[in-house]
Amino acid sequence: MKKKILVIACHPDDETLGCGGYFDKYKDRYKFKVIFLAEGSSCRYKDKIKKKIKIDKDIAIRRKSALKALKLFSINDISFYNHACGQLNKVPQTKINKIIEDEIKDFKPNIIFTHSNKDLNLDHQTIFKSVLVATRPTVIKNIVNEVYSFEILSSTEWNYLNKFQPNYFIKISRKNLMKKWKALKCYKTEIQKKPYPRSFFGIESLAKYRGLQSGSIYAEGYELIRKFIK
Repeated sequence: MKKKILVIACHPDDETLGCGGYFDKYKDRYKFKVIFLAEGSSCRYKDKIKKKIKIDKDIAIRRKSALKALKLFSINDISFYNHACGQLNKVPQTKINKIIEDEIKDFKPNIIFTHSNKDLNLDHQTIFKSVLVATRPTVIKNIVNEVYSFEILSSTEWNYLNKFQPNYFIKISRKNLMKKWKALKCYKTEIQKKPYPRSFFGIESLAKYRGLQSGSIYAEGYELIRKFIK
């Protein structure tokens, strides 16, 4: 039986930024599910009432982009919760916890990947805290064996005082890297030219740097939050 991996992301595109190489490398070995807690578009508008039609259109486009991107990795098990982006810290923490707990009970993952508590984005920090609560071994019978944090360009690297320090590296090939980039290009509004981090230059540079840290050409880096050895 294939191991199950649940990726808990905030906004559509975070999953590919954080785990795109991992998805491509292990798409035939593991069963993946991806959930998105927030929609990723409304925070760009000041007057959300007047711009509701435009916001709804952008959310729909972002959702289609996610489906298209994840299809490249043969991932079809996807859930969208559409909380307002930039507002997760105003949602009762117990509500976010419950969503994640229910997803864990339903999917029964062996491994979880989620955001880092080092991210500047408050939505990301909120999700990290809820994942820790939802994966407490006393909360659910099916214990998640491993929990990892991924990094998100234009968020994780800008925390200069509390740096993301990967201690778990996945070697990826040039082919994996290019598939990651192809998937990211599905999110047209999120990609810009260098030196913006979410450019091919940024994606490739980070993969090379993580490769240098781990004795390979390209790699993705993760923080191991905890692991149970049975």
